[in-house]
Amino acid sequence: MIAQGFLIRGQEILMVKQHVERGDIVWNYPGGGIEEGETPEQACIREVEEETGYVVKITSLLVQTPQKYTFLTEIIGGELTVDRASEVNKDIIDAAWVAINDDEKFYLVTKPMLELLAAQNAFKQNLFI
Repeated sequence: MIAQGFLIRGQEILMVKQHVERGDIVWNYPGGGIEEGETPEQACIREVEEETGYVVKITSLLVQTPQKYTFLTEIIGGELTVDRASEVNKDIIDAAWVAINDDEKFYLVTKPMLELLAAQNAFKQNLFI
């Protein structure tokens, strides 16, 4: 199981550039495996801090699949940095705020999260009209 954090700043999303098992280099949302004894929420908070330097809090569960929890998160501390000397970050190349319209950074796995968030926001806005 994986837990990941979805962090939004204006029209940007926090992402990490990483090597994945199949050999590709992709931009993904910060996150990783849930360790024994950890809740998905704890894993998300730990993984975001390990991969980006930001301390976050969970604001809500965006989506849950059989393999993954994706949480909306909010930064409460830290600063954007990647500790490349850390063994836990051996697959991380970079972390950056990515514009939501930067189609080169989003792919089959990450694009649906943007679409889901846009749909949720449109629904919430229409509820109060």
